[in-house]
Amino acid sequence: MAVRIVRLGSPRAPGEGLRIGTVRRPPRGVPKSEFARQDWYDVWFPNLAPSLDTMKQAQAAQTPAQWTAFVRRYKAEMAAPDASHALQLLATLSLHTDFSVGCYCEDEAHCHRSVLRALLVERGAKLA
Repeated sequence: MAVRIVRLGSPRAPGEGLRIGTVRRPPRGVPKSEFARQDWYDVWFPNLAPSLDTMKQAQAAQTPAQWTAFVRRYKAEMAAPDASHALQLLATLSLHTDFSVGCYCEDEAHCHRSVLRALLVERGAKLA
């Protein structure tokens, strides 16, 4: 039992379980009925996506200092009660079932999912 951090749209790993999209917007040009079949996600959960302004900050980050500013801002958003409860729920679920969470970004090191990984671990999540 564990949670995987994945790139949405990538082929699913064996035993990956339910795929949760922690993105602000659904994939462009893909019919809703195709999201799961095309390995995007089974459930859309934008509650754990960065806000629009924070996402833009991440996309514009060119230096380590700019990336650090994004991380600080995203973590502040995830400290809000609703997001914090959602993170704790996922961390606890990871001890009992297999599932994955992800985003579209190609490079996890420059994506909110790297921060999401750390936040889940802080809450006791078991990672695959």
